This record gives sequence, structure tokens and C-alpha cells, in this order.
Amino acid sequence: MSDSRTDAPAGIQDGDAIAIAAVLAEPVRRALYEHVAGRDEPVDRDEAAAATGIGRPLAAFHLDRLAAAGLLEVEYRRRSGRTGPGAGRPAKFYRRTRGLNVELSLPARRYRMAAEIFAAGLDRRPDSHVRNEVREAARDRGAALTGAPGSDEASPRATKPRSRRAARKALVAVLAREGFEPTDDGREIRLRNCPFDDLVADHRDLTCSMNLALLDGVVTGVGEAGLRAVARPVDGSCCVCFEPA
Repeated sequence: MSDSRTDAPAGIQDGDAIAIAAVLAEPVRRALYEHVAGRDEPVDRDEAAAATGIGRPLAAFHLDRLAAAGLLEVEYRRRSGRTGPGAGRPAKFYRRTRGLNVELSLPARRYRMAAEIFAAGLDRRPDSHVRNEVREAARDRGAALTGAPGSDEASPRATKPRSRRAARKALVAVLAREGFEPTDDGREIRLRNCPFDDLVADHRDLTCSMNLALLDGVVTGVGEAGLRAVARPVDGSCCVCFEPA
């Protein structure tokens, strides 16, 4: 018999984005959610409490509220990995709920639907000219996100030379701001989240090539980071990472 099991909380019904936003409005609860969401491995109550500077009982209360809302998944396992008598009681661990997407817009907007329609139309014309235009537009947008010279968001600061370390830090900041959830191990920058994930299942080639071009534009716009954007598909993460150029 396994020592690991998972709770399946009922969550907030019908993808109620306003109710989910209300759950995250509490500052301590949001801090706990952001800590758990930023980890690759499940987090127990002790770690979550220490990371956010609160007591374990309060952390447990808020973590369970997040789980009840469907924002976190819960699993039980022994920290030691041992089984049988004397192994101790299983501890409660939390991770971000996989496959959960929440969007809030007042009044309602259907940008995802528009993106799906555009992607479906482009996939009906798979000629290289159209795909090249999409990639060029994505590359331009990526550069614009950094405020690079010549872009619509250019600023005087963007024209000044900076060190490779500073450029790398600026790249991570842009990626974080745009929702890619970057992790930098000092050599590579990996992206834990794909903001275009909903389009990938049905339009993978189009979406991933667009994403690669977008991020190539970002790293080019930042400049001097010593990195290049490359395609490296990983289950559950973005299909692009940054490796030494």
C-alpha cells in the first residue's frame, strides 16, 4: 500500500474568477500561494511558514483555504521516504494545481477565443510566407517588451550599455513580468510557465514557433546577456529556454 495520496478539493464552482481573486486578496494567503507556485517540488507547512515568516498554524489554515478553493493540490507522504512501522505519520504537502487557468475581466472579454480563431485560420494556410510574417511580428513584439531602441516602448535607459550581469537580470525581470516564471541557475534560464499553453494542444507548431520568435526578440532587445533562446520542449513548462550563446 502506498504512503502517498492526494486530496481532490471541490474547489470554487464553475471557474468563478471573482471568487478565486477574493481568495488571493488576503496578503498572507497570496504570499503563501506565490511561494508554493514558485517551487518545482511540493511544499510542506513548515517550509511555507518559514518562507513567509508566519507561524505554522496560520500557514496551515491559509494553505488549506487555498486547497479548498482549488488553487493548490494536496498530497501526503513521509518526509523520510520510509514505510512501515516507525516511519512516522505522512506529512501534508502542497503544490500549485496543474491545468488551472483563471482569467478575470470586467466586463467580459474573450481574447482567448480570438486567439484560437486566428490560430485556426493561420493553420488552414500553412505556407511559409504567412508563418514568417507571424514570427517577424512576434520578434518585433519581443523587442518592444524590453524597451529596446527603435521599439514603441524605447526609453533613454534602454540605449545605455550595461554589463552582462545587469542584462541577464533585466531579461529575467521581463520574463517574470510577462508570466513565464523564469528560473536562473547561473548558466541557463528556464521557463516554468507557458503563457500560451491553451493554444499549444491544437496549434503546437504555430504557437511554439511564435513563442520562440517572441523570446528571441526579448533576448535580442535586452542585449549583451550572453544568452540565446532555443527550443527545448519540456512537459509542463515552456518549450523555450535560454542557454549560453
